Amino acid sequence: MLENNNVDLGHWKLPSNISKIPDNSIGFVYLIKNNISGKSYIGKKLLENKKKRKPLKGRVNSRRYKVTSDWKTYTGSSPILNEYISKNGKQDFEFQILSFQPSKLLLSYYEIKELIDRNAIFSTGYYNEVLNARFRFRKANNE
Repeated sequence: MLENNNVDLGHWKLPSNISKIPDNSIGFVYLIKNNISGKSYIGKKLLENKKKRKPLKGRVNSRRYKVTSDWKTYTGSSPILNEYISKNGKQDFEFQILSFQPSKLLLSYYEIKELIDRNAIFSTGYYNEVLNARFRFRKANNE
Protein backbone atom coordinates (compact mmCIF):
# COMPACT_ATOMS: atom_id res chain seq x y z
CA MET A 1 0.00 0.00 0.00
CA LEU A 2 1.08 3.60 -0.42
CA GLU A 3 3.08 5.19 2.36
CA ASN A 4 0.93 8.07 3.57
CA ASN A 5 3.46 10.19 5.45
CA ASN A 6 4.47 13.23 3.39
CA VAL A 7 3.13 11.77 0.13
CA ASP A 8 4.23 13.61 -2.98
CA LEU A 9 0.99 14.39 -4.82
CA GLY A 10 2.66 15.42 -8.07
CA HIS A 11 0.50 18.09 -9.72
CA TRP A 12 -2.70 17.06 -7.86
CA LYS A 13 -4.45 19.17 -5.21
CA LEU A 14 -6.39 17.56 -2.39
CA PRO A 15 -9.94 18.68 -1.55
CA SER A 16 -10.09 21.17 1.32
CA ASN A 17 -11.79 18.64 3.62
CA ILE A 18 -9.00 16.02 3.22
CA SER A 19 -5.45 16.47 4.54
CA LYS A 20 -3.97 13.14 3.37
CA ILE A 21 -4.80 10.12 1.24
CA PRO A 22 -7.20 7.88 3.22
CA ASP A 23 -5.69 4.48 4.07
CA ASN A 24 -8.50 2.45 2.49
CA SER A 25 -8.38 4.27 -0.88
CA ILE A 26 -7.71 2.41 -4.09
CA GLY A 27 -8.21 5.44 -6.37
CA PHE A 28 -9.71 8.87 -6.84
CA VAL A 29 -12.17 10.81 -8.98
CA TYR A 30 -10.65 13.99 -10.39
CA LEU A 31 -11.36 17.22 -12.27
CA ILE A 32 -8.80 18.77 -14.61
CA LYS A 33 -9.64 22.38 -15.46
CA ASN A 34 -8.11 24.48 -18.24
CA ASN A 35 -7.72 27.93 -16.65
CA ILE A 36 -7.54 29.66 -20.06
CA SER A 37 -10.52 28.14 -21.90
CA GLY A 38 -12.50 27.11 -18.80
CA LYS A 39 -13.01 23.58 -20.19
CA SER A 40 -12.77 20.69 -17.74
CA TYR A 41 -12.29 16.93 -17.75
CA ILE A 42 -13.68 14.45 -15.21
CA GLY A 43 -12.12 11.03 -14.71
CA LYS A 44 -10.90 8.39 -12.28
CA LYS A 45 -7.48 6.96 -11.54
CA LEU A 46 -6.26 3.95 -9.56
CA LEU A 47 -3.41 4.51 -7.11
CA GLU A 48 -1.97 1.03 -7.71
CA ASN A 49 -2.09 -1.43 -10.60
CA LYS A 50 -2.11 -5.22 -10.39
CA LYS A 51 0.58 -7.05 -12.35
CA LYS A 52 1.12 -10.72 -13.16
CA ARG A 53 4.26 -12.80 -13.38
CA LYS A 54 4.62 -16.22 -14.88
CA PRO A 55 3.91 -19.10 -12.51
CA LEU A 56 6.88 -20.68 -10.79
CA LYS A 57 8.19 -23.88 -12.31
CA GLY A 58 5.76 -26.71 -11.69
CA ARG A 59 2.95 -24.35 -10.69
CA VAL A 60 -0.21 -23.27 -12.56
CA ASN A 61 -1.28 -20.04 -10.84
CA SER A 62 0.19 -16.72 -11.92
CA ARG A 63 2.01 -14.69 -9.29
CA ARG A 64 0.21 -11.40 -8.66
CA TYR A 65 1.59 -8.22 -7.13
CA LYS A 66 0.82 -4.49 -6.98
CA VAL A 67 2.83 -1.56 -8.29
CA THR A 68 2.22 2.16 -7.83
CA SER A 69 0.50 3.62 -10.90
CA ASP A 70 1.56 6.76 -12.75
CA TRP A 71 -1.09 8.82 -10.92
CA LYS A 72 1.32 11.59 -9.87
CA THR A 73 2.01 12.56 -13.50
CA TYR A 74 -1.29 11.38 -15.04
CA THR A 75 -3.11 13.92 -17.21
CA GLY A 76 -6.31 12.09 -18.13
CA SER A 77 -7.32 9.83 -20.98
CA SER A 78 -8.80 12.43 -23.31
CA PRO A 79 -6.79 12.65 -26.56
CA ILE A 80 -7.83 16.30 -27.05
CA LEU A 81 -6.77 17.24 -23.52
CA ASN A 82 -3.44 15.39 -23.78
CA GLU A 83 -2.69 16.96 -27.15
CA TYR A 84 -3.22 20.43 -25.65
CA ILE A 85 -0.99 19.57 -22.67
CA SER A 86 1.79 18.18 -24.89
CA LYS A 87 1.79 21.36 -27.02
CA ASN A 88 1.35 23.98 -24.28
CA GLY A 89 2.39 22.30 -21.02
CA LYS A 90 0.58 21.71 -17.73
CA GLN A 91 0.85 25.28 -16.42
CA ASP A 92 -2.57 26.23 -17.88
CA PHE A 93 -4.32 23.47 -15.90
CA GLU A 94 -5.52 22.88 -12.39
CA PHE A 95 -5.54 19.22 -11.28
CA GLN A 96 -8.06 18.65 -8.48
CA ILE A 97 -8.90 15.44 -6.65
CA LEU A 98 -12.66 15.42 -5.96
CA SER A 99 -12.88 12.28 -3.81
CA PHE A 100 -11.03 9.12 -2.82
CA GLN A 101 -12.86 5.78 -3.05
CA PRO A 102 -12.26 2.41 -1.36
CA SER A 103 -13.45 0.14 -4.23
CA LYS A 104 -13.56 -0.03 -8.02
CA LEU A 105 -17.36 -0.10 -7.92
CA LEU A 106 -17.54 3.16 -5.98
CA LEU A 107 -14.78 4.69 -8.09
CA SER A 108 -16.76 4.06 -11.28
CA TYR A 109 -20.03 5.08 -9.65
CA TYR A 110 -18.75 8.46 -8.45
CA GLU A 111 -17.05 9.19 -11.77
CA ILE A 112 -20.35 8.57 -13.60
CA LYS A 113 -22.24 10.55 -10.94
CA GLU A 114 -19.96 13.58 -11.45
CA LEU A 115 -20.34 13.32 -15.24
CA ILE A 116 -24.13 13.18 -15.00
CA ASP A 117 -24.49 15.82 -12.26
CA ARG A 118 -22.39 18.26 -14.30
CA ASN A 119 -23.98 17.25 -17.65
CA ALA A 120 -20.40 16.86 -18.89
CA ILE A 121 -21.11 14.67 -21.92
CA PHE A 122 -23.51 17.14 -23.53
CA SER A 123 -21.82 20.35 -22.42
CA THR A 124 -19.20 22.08 -24.60
CA GLY A 125 -17.45 23.12 -21.37
CA TYR A 126 -16.01 19.62 -20.91
CA TYR A 127 -13.48 17.51 -22.80
CA ASN A 128 -15.41 14.33 -21.88
CA GLU A 129 -16.92 12.56 -24.88
CA VAL A 130 -17.67 9.07 -23.57
CA LEU A 131 -19.90 7.79 -20.79
CA ASN A 132 -19.11 4.13 -20.37
CA ALA A 133 -19.89 2.10 -17.28
CA ARG A 134 -20.77 -1.40 -16.27
CA PHE A 135 -21.63 -2.11 -12.66
CA ARG A 136 -22.25 -5.35 -10.87
CA PHE A 137 -23.23 -5.26 -7.27
CA ARG A 138 -23.90 -8.57 -5.60
CA LYS A 139 -26.69 -8.42 -3.08
CA ALA A 140 -26.70 -10.70 -0.04
CA ASN A 141 -29.85 -12.60 -1.10
CA ASN A 142 -29.11 -12.68 -4.86
CA GLU A 143 -32.70 -11.62 -5.56
